[in-house]
Amino acid sequence: MRILLVGDIIGRPGRRAVHNLMPGLRRDLQLDLVVANAENAAGGKGLTPETAEELLQSGVDVLTSGNHIWAQREIIPLLDTEMPILRPLNYAPGVPGRGYLWWQTVLVVSLAGRTFMGDADCPFRAMNHLLQKLETKPEAIVIDFHAEATSEKNAMGRYLDGRVSAVVGTHTHVGTIDTRILPRGTAYVTDIGMVGPSDSIIGDDVDEVIKRFLTHMPSRLSVGKGANIFNSVLVEVELGTGRATSIIRVDREAV
Repeated sequence: MRILLVGDIIGRPGRRAVHNLMPGLRRDLQLDLVVANAENAAGGKGLTPETAEELLQSGVDVLTSGNHIWAQREIIPLLDTEMPILRPLNYAPGVPGRGYLWWQTVLVVSLAGRTFMGDADCPFRAMNHLLQKLETKPEAIVIDFHAEATSEKNAMGRYLDGRVSAVVGTHTHVGTIDTRILPRGTAYVTDIGMVGPSDSIIGDDVDEVIKRFLTHMPSRLSVGKGANIFNSVLVEVELGTGRATSIIRVDREAV
């Protein structure tokens, strides 16, 4: 089974890159499943019904998210529908939406970190509880761990090694070079990266970000400009065992 996991999609430029590249990637890489983090797809912060539908129509199968999932209020009613959008599993009980879904025989999970990230329940305990209550064994389990601290991401990978097929990090928008198979068969990378403008600071306008650092004045940041980068990882999973056999970076340039 071949699964492509795509980094944070940033605004209109990121959505355009997905639209332009995804058909070719699905064909050339013979993909069975595409999972993408879409929590920054609407103007660089949040997700709307229209932007979610645009990404699904472009060839993404499941949309994960993170701490910005509530930024656009109009998406909230959709979280309780069959639309394949996930909010982090480890939010408090009773909030809208779901933290995991079955895509055919694959279990896809969205988790949020707590270190430098704000309030959330423990992602380690939340994931452990989910695994314990599963009545059907998935052919693969893939986790988007949306977290800031590299140590927290590394710890999650080790904690779940051998129990899931892949733990991939999102949120920092800077792709890391530590793709590897952990000792018990789980594919891991600390951060996939992003899909958005390369002439930016993690997707945002360069001058606006620098001004914020210089002045410490709060301001809304706009999406950067220029050519797009597309960061993702391709994970191959062995059917029958659910263990990953390979993980490689798939990075592209796009208009």
